[in-house]
Amino acid sequence: ADSPCTVEAGSAHPLGATVDKMGVNFSVFSEHADNVELLIFDDHDSVEPTQVIDLSHHMHRTFHFWHCYVRGLKAGTHYAYRVSGPWDPSGRGHRFNRNKVLVDPYAKGITTTLWDRGAACTPDDNLAQSMRGAVIDLNDYDWQGDRPLNRPMHETIVYEMHVGGFTKSETSGARSPGTFSGVVEKIPYLKSLGVTAVELLPVHQFDPSEIQKPSPTDPSVMLTNYWGYSTVGFFAPHSGYCESPEMADHIREFRDMVKALHRAGIEVILDVVFNHTSEGQHQGPVMSFKGFENDVYYHLVQQDRQYYMDYTGCGNTVNCNHPVMDKLIVECLEFWVREM
Repeated sequence: ADSPCTVEAGSAHPLGATVDKMGVNFSVFSEHADNVELLIFDDHDSVEPTQVIDLSHHMHRTFHFWHCYVRGLKAGTHYAYRVSGPWDPSGRGHRFNRNKVLVDPYAKGITTTLWDRGAACTPDDNLAQSMRGAVIDLNDYDWQGDRPLNRPMHETIVYEMHVGGFTKSETSGARSPGTFSGVVEKIPYLKSLGVTAVELLPVHQFDPSEIQKPSPTDPSVMLTNYWGYSTVGFFAPHSGYCESPEMADHIREFRDMVKALHRAGIEVILDVVFNHTSEGQHQGPVMSFKGFENDVYYHLVQQDRQYYMDYTGCGNTVNCNHPVMDKLIVECLEFWVREM
C-alpha cells in the first residue's frame, strides 16, 4: 500500500494544484530554472514545511513544466515553491533565488498570515515571512443548479462595487463587514435599488501592504492598497474578503456569493487587470512571477534587463504577448466563468 504522501511523476497539465480522489497534482512553469522544490505545509501559519519535494529528477519535468503527484495529500493543506537558477538581472533578466519562497501563479487560494513584503525585497531567506498557496478541491461544491442569468445588456442596471468597502461601515449592519458574505447580507438592499448586476472591483488576491505611506490630509493615517489593482494571484479570491481563508475556504465563499446573487436575479461582472502585478519594479518583492521566470512574465528594458518597462505606471508591465502569459490569461478568464 502507498504511504500517506507518496510522490509520483505527475502531469504537466493542468497547471497549479489539482485535487482528485487519490491526491494532488502540482505543476508550474519555469524555462531556465536549475531546480524547483515544492514545500508542503500543514497549516496556513506553519513556518516550516512538513515535506520538501525535490523536482530535480527528469520524471518531474516535461519541457519547461515542473510537476509531481502527491498521493494521499488532501485539500486544505498549503504549499509554496523554491526555485533555483541563474542570477543575471542585467544580462538575461534572470532573478532566480532559492531563498525566496514563491506562491504558485495558478494558486486557487492564497493565505498571507506570515506575509512581510519587506522580507521579499531582500536577497535573504523569507520562509518565515512568505505567502502560502492553498490546495482547494474545485469539485467539492454544490451549485444547486445555478446558471448564468444572461440578461440582455439593454435591460441591465449595473452597480459598481468594492467588496471590501461596500459593507465596511458600521451603518451597513453587516455581520461580516468587508467580505463576500457581507455582500450576500445586503442583497435585499441591492434589490431595493433595482440593481440587476454588480460589477466587482478586483477581487483577486492583492497585497494591501504594497502601499504604505501617510495620508497627505492626515499624516496619522497610513494609506494602503485599498482598491486591489496590483494582483498577486489571478486565480485566487482575495483572502481579505474571506471569513475563513485559513481554512482554504476562498473558493467556497466566493461561489456562495455568486450563487446567492444569481438566486436574487443579480449578475456578477468582474474587473480584472492583467497588465501589471504587485511585484513592482526592480526594487520590488520577489513573490511569484519574478522568481519563476522573470524575463518571460515581464517586459524588460533591453539595454539593461534588470529594469522593467513601465507602460502601466505601476512599476512593471506583464508580457501578455508571450505564449505562457497568454495561456495564463485565457485559462484564468475561463476559470472565473466556468468554475466561479
